[in-house]
Amino acid sequence: MHTLLPFFLAMVAAIVLLNILATKLRIAYPILLVLAGLMISFVPGLPMVRVDPDLIFLIFLPPLLFEAAWSISFKEMKKWWRMIGSFAFLVVFFTAMSVAIFANHFIPGFTIGLGFLLGGIVSPPDAVSTGAITRFVKIPKSTSAILEGESLLNDASSLIIFRFALIAVGTGQFIWQEAAASFVWMIVGGMGIGLILAWIFVQLHKFLDTEPASDVALTLIEPYFMYLIAELLGSSGVLAVVAGGLYMSSKRLIFLNSASRIKGYSVWESFVFILNGVVFLLIGLELPEIVAGIRSEGVQLRTAIGYGVMVTGVLILARIISAYAAMVATIIFRPSVVPQAPSIKRRFLMPLVLGWTGMRGVVSLAAALAIPVTMNSEAFPHRNLILFITFVVILLTLVIQGLTLPSIIKRSGLFEVLGGTDDMEVRKKIKYGLREHIYGKLKHKSQHTFKENPGLERIMKHWEDKMNASDDSWMSNESKELFYELLENQREYLTELNKDPKIDEEIIRQQLYQIDLEEERIKSI
Repeated sequence: MHTLLPFFLAMVAAIVLLNILATKLRIAYPILLVLAGLMISFVPGLPMVRVDPDLIFLIFLPPLLFEAAWSISFKEMKKWWRMIGSFAFLVVFFTAMSVAIFANHFIPGFTIGLGFLLGGIVSPPDAVSTGAITRFVKIPKSTSAILEGESLLNDASSLIIFRFALIAVGTGQFIWQEAAASFVWMIVGGMGIGLILAWIFVQLHKFLDTEPASDVALTLIEPYFMYLIAELLGSSGVLAVVAGGLYMSSKRLIFLNSASRIKGYSVWESFVFILNGVVFLLIGLELPEIVAGIRSEGVQLRTAIGYGVMVTGVLILARIISAYAAMVATIIFRPSVVPQAPSIKRRFLMPLVLGWTGMRGVVSLAAALAIPVTMNSEAFPHRNLILFITFVVILLTLVIQGLTLPSIIKRSGLFEVLGGTDDMEVRKKIKYGLREHIYGKLKHKSQHTFKENPGLERIMKHWEDKMNASDDSWMSNESKELFYELLENQREYLTELNKDPKIDEEIIRQQLYQIDLEEERIKSI
């Protein structure tokens, strides 16, 4: 253990430094991390890195999915559920099928089963990469919601394809009736288990009435319980974590106090950043072992690279075709939700941009590594070649699509002309609405309470001056209780306001975070 500690500390330090460099260069940090791992892997005398697939599936995947479920706007997911569902399931299946047909025809020795296995591995785009890349450019909330919602669900659909393809390769047959029943259980069972466990965890938080440190510690282990129990019962651990995370996110104001929410936000942000950084660095460090594997199979490096490039092309083309098909279907069946554009040309550019966002990453690597070395007492066919193709796909999509996507968005000017509600205007309206709402509450109370209580009169003046009072000596226990009541009224007001489909949920969450900070400030007086 003492020999591994310096290595992990060095990795974390490298991740932090590379993230700082990526921010200054205005490029996504996963790109730099993969390239850095790739360069480090060529250092002479460096020991070969071997990654246990269970390490990524069990240790990395649950918390990454859980945090993503907490961060996403559930309101936007409901609004765009058709588009999200089609990209997360139909597009993933279409992409996997396209790769399977290509591999069966152009890669010697690849059966349809092996092709679907490869397709299931490389079909899901990586949420972290897309989010890190698009933060440097302005995209509409609808596009962001579709990409975030898709990334939450496509991991589950791709891993389901992977699992069925693995069974087909191992047994040499595919029984549709059993597969259909298993498919239904994986989806329904995974979501059901996640929701049940999430409800139990919410009750546990409320029953224990824990301190912030304990609250945050519990949230760190909850995704692992959801994932493990669902997998042990033969359903989808990914869907269990996603469903449970979405449920707990919607109840965060009920079972977590303001201190727990504030500290949890900081802890999870740092925790997920390190996890993502380690995985992307490991992707690059894995190259020597992968290259050694294809050479052991007698496949030339140039040939393997060619296969990887062609599969990458199939993936990009399949996603772009799917994006255009989704747009046409939306125009036909749901014309009211089609984003407005000043010209037909710009409207038809939108699916191209959406199709160019398919960067691959963590899940693809984990799935490829999860292929067993042997099956039925024989070496698994083309395992090393599948690993190498997966690595090439991850590298090419991150570097080529990742580096060009911001430029494509800026040059097209597509999202600049689409307009949308100005966030600053919305924030101003919300703040004004809050002040008006609370001032009305105070005015109503003043008729009965404030006449004989100077401290409470001062609170009234405090809100009239837009909370600019600097003297905290007036904050008696009675005043604090009223202040807490007013803060809770603000939360209720914002929760009700969030039902307006025109209001961005992210702005509401930022306002709720400010209220939590204000409550903690009052507690410290």
